[in-house]
Amino acid sequence: MLDNDIKSQLQGHFANITRPVEIIAALDDGEKSQELRELLNDITSLSPRFKLVEHAEPGIRTPSFALTTPGQDIHLRFSGIPMGHEFTSLILALLQVGGHPSKLSPETIEQIRSLDGEYKFETYVSLSCQNCPDVVQALNLMATINPRIGVEMIEGGTFEQEVAEKQILSVPAIFLNGEEFGQGRMGVEEILAKLDTGTDAREAEKLDARAPYDVLVVGGGPAGAAAAIYAARKGIRTGVVAERFGGQVLDTMEIANFISVTHTEGPQFAVALEEHVKDYEVDIMNRQRADKLVANGDLVEVKLANGATLKSKTIVLATGARWRNMNVPGETEYRTKGVTYCPHCDGPLFKGKRVAVIGGGNSGIEAAIDLAGVVAHVTVLEFDSKLRADEVLQRKLRSLANVDVILSAQTTEVLGDGSKVTGLKFTDRTNGESRELELAGVFVQIGLLPNTDFLKGTLALSPRGEVEIDAHGRTSMPGVFAAGDATTTPFKQIVIAAGEGAKAALSAFDYLIRAPIADASAEKIAA
Repeated sequence: MLDNDIKSQLQGHFANITRPVEIIAALDDGEKSQELRELLNDITSLSPRFKLVEHAEPGIRTPSFALTTPGQDIHLRFSGIPMGHEFTSLILALLQVGGHPSKLSPETIEQIRSLDGEYKFETYVSLSCQNCPDVVQALNLMATINPRIGVEMIEGGTFEQEVAEKQILSVPAIFLNGEEFGQGRMGVEEILAKLDTGTDAREAEKLDARAPYDVLVVGGGPAGAAAAIYAARKGIRTGVVAERFGGQVLDTMEIANFISVTHTEGPQFAVALEEHVKDYEVDIMNRQRADKLVANGDLVEVKLANGATLKSKTIVLATGARWRNMNVPGETEYRTKGVTYCPHCDGPLFKGKRVAVIGGGNSGIEAAIDLAGVVAHVTVLEFDSKLRADEVLQRKLRSLANVDVILSAQTTEVLGDGSKVTGLKFTDRTNGESRELELAGVFVQIGLLPNTDFLKGTLALSPRGEVEIDAHGRTSMPGVFAAGDATTTPFKQIVIAAGEGAKAALSAFDYLIRAPIADASAEKIAA
């Protein structure tokens, strides 16, 4: 199953293992079990510390396998075949069960170890989901630290009936002790915050104690990362506060237009961004949402949702954007129950079903093309009288037999039976006629909204809610700069955001070195 190049690379990684790893597989004579058996045999051949044992028990999903080590109480299982995006989760789990140390801070490790109670996590994934590995890897790591934490990855394509019975229409879907725990991307910090309710208060106290920064970057996407690097290179005190490091990039499947990088995927690019920032003396504060911006004398304060306040001489706002909602009846009610915003994550859950894509821009047409290879039929609904996607994408779309396009269509309602989506209503804008489509899923791809709600009434914003900036990235508040998709800069692209972030940081540095001169001049005139 694994080619020789991959085997050679893995042997190098597995040389870091310091203790035996037992792979206990529950297999039968089925095709999926045969495929998993082949994968596990390949893995086992790559290190003398690996031992494969076939042992099925009642109540254990088949095919599946557990990872453990003698003398350690570890409850970690993969149900299904962890290939695709989850192959990395498997490799990391083998390393961690084998004793390779994690990169978590000692404080975080101790917090995990101190969790009291019994925690049995089940995470349903699809192998094309770029958000799922974050959850799986975080929980796997926690299971190697605390024996009271048991975790199981469940691949939806292998256990389709179970997914259907639980009506799982969005992944990752996380269950704790049989009850819904969460949906979507989560890391160790987010999971801990939900399990340990005192986490936020303790973190707020630590953040409040931070000394003022020279430059504080709000946002951890391409613009924020570039701003942090350029500021830190000037040797000034730099901090980054972000709700999730990587921003929109984390939700991007393919990146093929970042100059010098011919191809990468969003999560990989986000990791590279954070690692680059960590090469410098930058104080990174992740999982923190900005709630308010306040000018306070010579400093600007950023008040966070957890109650903490960060202070800085200058600010670079790089809060990015989020997917725009349709804002129609049924959208909120059926979110994760058929209404979704990630075709790569959730597309496999609609195999053989009829779905709609709302939006005819690049994102919408790319989604329709991807979905057409999985679902029975795709209907693209575009509000405008023509598609706005690049012609190369439109040509590909037109070549697909199971895709229809409806132009001048205004979606007016998502229909459902109380538990899942059953269709949608739309109005034909050419004649005002209302029509219905019978569907199982609605994929919303209608553009972005800037993450600037917390700035209303504080800074000058455009009618679309973007931060108004000049050619230097300056905003209407002295000492506050902005960059990226949250601003009036045209063309929302990763490469442009990164450049704008660098420019904003340089402008902030220029502001800092000129401010004392301006103050001294004012004192001289007053004298």
